[in-house]
Amino acid sequence: MPEGLEADKRGYLLEDFRLFCLKDTSTKSLEYHYHEFDKIILLLGGRVTYMVEGVTYFLRPWDLLLVPRSQIHRAVIDPAEPYERMVLWLGREWLDRRSDPDEPLSLCFDLARSRGFHLLRTAEERRPLYLRRFQELEEALRSQEYGARRMADVCCQRLVLEVDRDSRRDRTAEREKDAYRADPKIEEILRYIAGNLDRTLTVDALAERFFLSRYYLMHRFKEVTGYSVHQYISQKRLLLAGELLRQGTPVMKAAEQAGFGDYSAFLRAFRATFHASPRDFQPRRREGREEPPLL
Repeated sequence: MPEGLEADKRGYLLEDFRLFCLKDTSTKSLEYHYHEFDKIILLLGGRVTYMVEGVTYFLRPWDLLLVPRSQIHRAVIDPAEPYERMVLWLGREWLDRRSDPDEPLSLCFDLARSRGFHLLRTAEERRPLYLRRFQELEEALRSQEYGARRMADVCCQRLVLEVDRDSRRDRTAEREKDAYRADPKIEEILRYIAGNLDRTLTVDALAERFFLSRYYLMHRFKEVTGYSVHQYISQKRLLLAGELLRQGTPVMKAAEQAGFGDYSAFLRAFRATFHASPRDFQPRRREGREEPPLL
């Protein structure tokens, strides 16, 4: 990503969930971006490589890619083959409402985030089931019959539960070493950043903590993630602030918890990134907002 640019938000989800059945014969390159919702991709055909939070995944048909909200990612698509996939967008509020206290429906995304691993390579015997679950959801969403929306809700829950169950016992990271590429040291640094956004995070401090030269850290971090260290930390702090604001955290407290010591700088960065005021993110401000165009 060129210096000075941040990852863009792509797409808007104002309903509980949305399903796309897509097949492209010509594709354009996608820049790094993020979503404010969780996303499941089932690859049906084509050759595509996904970069998610510093890890590169080499997908093949029937792979499931799990992209939690606010995680920065990018697809690199080979235009020589049609790129066919099913994409399911899931609102976190819907996932929370459909969860049981000890069994969150968001389990697959929670595991992907905590493990730092987003690929679920499905077993051959499970593939017809996944295709059927996606098709059932598609049919329910298209239906005009009585109770169609409730049926779609049930179908979506069933699909996500299947992914949750497979995620709990998944061993893709151990068994499919050729399916991804990662730098263990950069992964360690990313985990540290994610857990310490409220602290002082500088290139010098990170280099000292992880026993790396300043030059090597800057070069390798950009090579693996696509961002400078400063870009990545700023973006993650802004995404955390946005999440806190949606939960009802006061603006100044959200800025502080996200690691912004200068409130004016926070406001400028927030408006430049989200093209909105922090107060627009708070629950009372978002009620009744018209749906922006889908990007």
